[in-house]
Amino acid sequence: MSLPTSDFLLSLIVRDEPRVLTRVASLIGRRGYNIKSLSVGTTEVAGVSRMTIVVSGDRSVVENAIRQLEKLQDVIRVVDHALEKFVDRELVLVKVAIRSSEERVEVRHIADDFRARIVDVGRHALIFEVTGDEGKITAFIEQMRPFGILETMRTGRVALTRGSNADVPGHVYAGETRALEPAVK
Repeated sequence: MSLPTSDFLLSLIVRDEPRVLTRVASLIGRRGYNIKSLSVGTTEVAGVSRMTIVVSGDRSVVENAIRQLEKLQDVIRVVDHALEKFVDRELVLVKVAIRSSEERVEVRHIADDFRARIVDVGRHALIFEVTGDEGKITAFIEQMRPFGILETMRTGRVALTRGSNADVPGHVYAGETRALEPAVK
C-alpha cells in the first residue's frame, strides 16, 4: 500500500551563485522526488536568491528532502510553507483562439471576471496574462478551454510567509554567519 501524495510548497533562501540551482535540482532528482514547479529570483539582499519549489510526495518524503536540502552549503534556509501562513501567486500566459466577433466579446467578458489582462491582440487569437493562486489560474484555463487554447505557459508558484514571520534574508539572517560566509567549493 502506498502513502497518499500531496503537493508541498517550499522556499529556499540560497546564495546567488553559479550552479546552486543545479545542485538543488540534482539532490531532489537523485532522491526521486518530483518537482511540479520551480521558480527562482533575486531578493532585495545582494548575493541572495529565493527558490520556490512545489514537490510532490508524502509528508515523510518531503521532510527527508528538507533535511537533505539544509545540508547543502549554498542553502541558507528552507521554509516549509505547510507550517506557516503564506501568500502565493502564479502567473500564466494563455493564448485563446477567436473564431468570431461574438466569441471575442464572450472571451473578454470571462477574462474580465478573472481580472485577466490582454497582452496581445491578433485577428484569430488573444493572449491573456493572469495572476493569482493556483486555483484561480486553473479555473481560468478551464473557462477558456471550450474556446480553444492554443498555448499556455505557467511560471510556477512563488510564495512569501505572511506578516512578521518573515523569511526575508536581510532581516532574519543578519545574525547568521552561514548567510554571509563564502561558500566552500
